[in-house]
Amino acid sequence: MAALLAVPALLFTAACGSDDGNNGDTAGGVAEIKGKVGAKPEISVPKDGKPSDKTVVKTVSAGSGTPIKGSDFVRLDWTVEKWGGGQELGGTWAAGATGDKAPRRQSIEQIGKPSQQLPEKVLDAVKGKKPGSRILVQGTAGDLIGQSLNTSSGIAAKDVLIWVVDPVGAASVDTKAEAKGEQAPSEPGMPEVKSPSQKAAVITIPKGEKAPKDLKEQVLIKGDGKRVEAGQGLIAQYTGVKWEDGKKFDSSWDHGGATAFQIGNGSVVAGWDKGLVGKHVGDRVLLVIPPSLGYGANPQSELAKNTLVFTVDILGTV
Repeated sequence: MAALLAVPALLFTAACGSDDGNNGDTAGGVAEIKGKVGAKPEISVPKDGKPSDKTVVKTVSAGSGTPIKGSDFVRLDWTVEKWGGGQELGGTWAAGATGDKAPRRQSIEQIGKPSQQLPEKVLDAVKGKKPGSRILVQGTAGDLIGQSLNTSSGIAAKDVLIWVVDPVGAASVDTKAEAKGEQAPSEPGMPEVKSPSQKAAVITIPKGEKAPKDLKEQVLIKGDGKRVEAGQGLIAQYTGVKWEDGKKFDSSWDHGGATAFQIGNGSVVAGWDKGLVGKHVGDRVLLVIPPSLGYGANPQSELAKNTLVFTVDILGTV
């Protein structure tokens, strides 16, 4: 999945869980957050004030609906800046995050699992909150990021960071779930797919067939769930093999089960965006992706010259 995603590095080298109760008995100031949920927040700190000497987690505004559970998949907007710096260090509201027509890139995470964009303690602060909330997490880089702090970022362990996180949505999906129903046979010229339960799919490339130059897709199991929209987080099981030799290069089943990613905005390879937006929850989709819609534009990728074959079970959206 690391190959599929285009995840920018931020302040920490690898993901390394405070709640509102930590606000008591703090010495020093807490950042003030203004602005509506969904829009980029305005962050200000007390003039000539010193930051709290303890990590602070505060619900700036409460959302509605079901509280987010410890294993939920979530879609988040967020920003982070240094106390007194006034400069955004990263986040989903950053200028140039996506093209003008594409939905803004947001973080798609599973609570309790390592993240490449948010420190564990910041992500953990979302637990128990409701979608539509706005959450402040303030503390030293040493406490919030810990040993995973990327020293080349210019941030020292003693520097105080201010994170503002908006959980846009949440979904509870069993990580061992899979598409249900009778699987259709592959169409002529398409790879054959065998899907043993709770295991990576076995995909067989048709002998004597040249790799297609265009995207090919087939719905093997038709689900009856909601349509997948661009910008949503898509929760899925998947297996991928190379057309050239039929060898598996990745599967969600090899990493503990279902994973999630944002779809329709360039966060994953173009073949996934084109092939999965418009499909439905419950579908099992077979994709054959030429290099031009895979990693052809990235010559450093080991898969740059390969035609990629995926079977994807769409389990839910967030």
